[in-house]
Amino acid sequence: MAAEKYDVIVLGGGAAGLMCAITAGQRGRRVLVLEGSNRVGKKILMSGGGRCNFTNLYCEPSRYLSANPNFCISALSRYSQWDFIALVEKHSIAWHEKTLGQLFCDDSSKQIVGMLLAECERAGVEILTNSAISAVDYAGHYEVNCAHGRFHSESLVIATGGLSIPKMGASGFGYQLAKQFGLALLETRPGLVPFTFAGTTQDMLSRLSGVSTPAALSVADNHFEESILFTHRGLSGPATLQISSYWSPGQSIECNLLPAMDAAEFLMKAKAAQPKAVLRTVLSGTLPRALVLELQAVLWPDAIDSPLAELSHRYLDALANRLQQWLLRPAATEGYRTAEVTLGGIDTDELSSKTMEAKQQRGLYCIGEVVDVTGHLGGFNFQWAWASGHAAGQVA
Repeated sequence: MAAEKYDVIVLGGGAAGLMCAITAGQRGRRVLVLEGSNRVGKKILMSGGGRCNFTNLYCEPSRYLSANPNFCISALSRYSQWDFIALVEKHSIAWHEKTLGQLFCDDSSKQIVGMLLAECERAGVEILTNSAISAVDYAGHYEVNCAHGRFHSESLVIATGGLSIPKMGASGFGYQLAKQFGLALLETRPGLVPFTFAGTTQDMLSRLSGVSTPAALSVADNHFEESILFTHRGLSGPATLQISSYWSPGQSIECNLLPAMDAAEFLMKAKAAQPKAVLRTVLSGTLPRALVLELQAVLWPDAIDSPLAELSHRYLDALANRLQQWLLRPAATEGYRTAEVTLGGIDTDELSSKTMEAKQQRGLYCIGEVVDVTGHLGGFNFQWAWASGHAAGQVA
């Protein structure tokens, strides 16, 4: 049977792939999206607790990790958060800012997928799900063999995502395909992912499962101040996920449990005002009591029941430092199973930053998470998906 011909075949029906398909379709290109799972936009649907953190008001290159930090500038500047917000408002989807510029649907992430599907339909884009791909070849044009048959195209877009959350269909197929066409890959690893610990630290964190508190986490020169969440597996929460993208095995993380105050000044004032009080009483007014009860055995074991009046200024100064520089040494991360993104991937040196086209392989485009561009938590990765997809769709 003869292969059906298209102008553009997009491999992957996620955020980047759908945006690319829409943009190319609006130019009059005949576009086919092949999605391996049973529905498109699965990551969109699960994002933001089902309300989709679809972009961020403060998108800028400094919010992205890449071996080439300048690579994302072109695409992000030509399709900004304001462009996507305009599309959302065109479809009358109500949204709100939660914190730190993070934008969510008021109702449901299904609205974002519905919007993208409506735009695909308007642009004449065809979508096939359950499209497991068996082979991709090139001989002046691209030929894709999948569960639905054979398809030819002038342009091929790799929008297959990374390795994060394999239960949703994530795989290394995009990397394999890039390698097939001679594109260099950078080592991949999980990003925006909780930490696990070992020994007594893990035992303590397990006992604190469900406890959350504001904190500032630092590793090397990177610093994030949001909340942390203790879990039965280790440490999670926004600040943890953010710092995980900068952490390397063997490194310790510095945790400031009192980021909004001068801890030494706080303890000195407490001593003057409540000389008979013990440290756990004073600190339980600022930190979760369950956390304080665990910390006393770790940070001030020699003064658990000592009244503040008996503790010297030097001792309180040292304790303040321990509270604001608590060192935690993760054993590992939870891995791709729970990682929100994949760091690394297709080397940006292989691609045009303006079009996302491979420099050495005509008509091959790489967009979204499969590329070595990874955003911070908070809608930045979706904005990269929209921007990179739009960039490729303008020319594919």
